[in-house]
This record gives sequence, structure tokens and C-alpha cells, in this order.
Amino acid sequence: MPQSQNAVTYEGVLDLIQKVTVQMQNTDKRIKKTEKLVKATNIAVASLSDKVGDMVEKLLGEGNLIDQFRELGLKVKAHSQKKKFGEKGTANSGEIDLFLEDGDVAILVEAKTTLKMDHVREHIKRIEKYRRFMDADGDHGKHFIGAVAGTVIAENAINFAHENGLYVIVQSARAVEIISQPDGFVAHKW
Repeated sequence: MPQSQNAVTYEGVLDLIQKVTVQMQNTDKRIKKTEKLVKATNIAVASLSDKVGDMVEKLLGEGNLIDQFRELGLKVKAHSQKKKFGEKGTANSGEIDLFLEDGDVAILVEAKTTLKMDHVREHIKRIEKYRRFMDADGDHGKHFIGAVAGTVIAENAINFAHENGLYVIVQSARAVEIISQPDGFVAHKW
């Protein structure tokens, strides 16, 4: 009996199985390679996070940041790092890299290795979220001042931060230094 053109042969099925097996082996190799890349990326991201943490520690220690804020009239009495607020995942939650307290005023600092204008915008939103969080918690008496810090800072980020009443902290010969504010600068209070 003659075979039709659409008939499946034993040899054809075996050939198809071999092709699928080779494709599956290639896919497995790609998955393993992707898993290695993801692991390496996670390590790199963790390393960057450590660098920001190191920078915050330098702000406090070698950079005598607290003394510099005291020279500006802010009597910093306490500080904490990575201050989390709100219920994770809600609209009024977040994390402050460095939180400096002065009685009824707190300075909320965002630290980046390379500070850009978008980071300044994000920090302003974070401060506003923190203000809403504190208001919802019934704490209306405290005021918040913002500051941004970076190892490398774009000039437009400096100008934008100052225009919005944020202090700008940069590495200098003193380890870190609050950049001189332009004439008429007033720290914005949230």
C-alpha cells in the first residue's frame, strides 16, 4: 500500500524527537547562562548598595556632616541610616538613606554615588510622602528639610536642588561638604 504525503513514518518521528531533544539541550544551556548572569547582576547591585552605605558613613564620620549642619543652626541630636517608613508597598512608604534629627526639625538625606536631577525629583517626592505619613500618624509639629548627597553631581542637579530648597552635599577636601547655598537660599520645610 503506497504511503500518502502526510503519513508519519517511524524514522520521521525519531528525527523529530532528536531535533526537539537538541533544542531542549540548547534551551537548558541558555537558561543556565541566564541564571549565572542574574547572579552576577545581583552581586553587582549589592556592591553598589554597599558603596552608598559607605558614602553615608563617610558623611557622618570623616565628613563631619553633623557639625556642618550645626554651623548652619541645626542642632542635630540624633541620626539613623536607612530609616524605613509606612507599610511596605503602600503609597506612603519608603526609605530615607540618612535621617538627622533636631527636635522639631529633621533632615532627610538621599545619597547617590552619581546624583542626577531625577534623583533630586524622587527625593522631593519621598519627603512629601514622609510628610503625608507623619501627618496620617498625627505628627503635625515636626518639619522636614531635604538634602541630597553624591560623589559625582550633575550641575543641573545642584541648581535644581537649591531651587527647591534642598541642601547639596558633595565630597571635598573635608571628605564631604555642604555646597554653599546661593544668595536668598532658604531651606524648604515640609
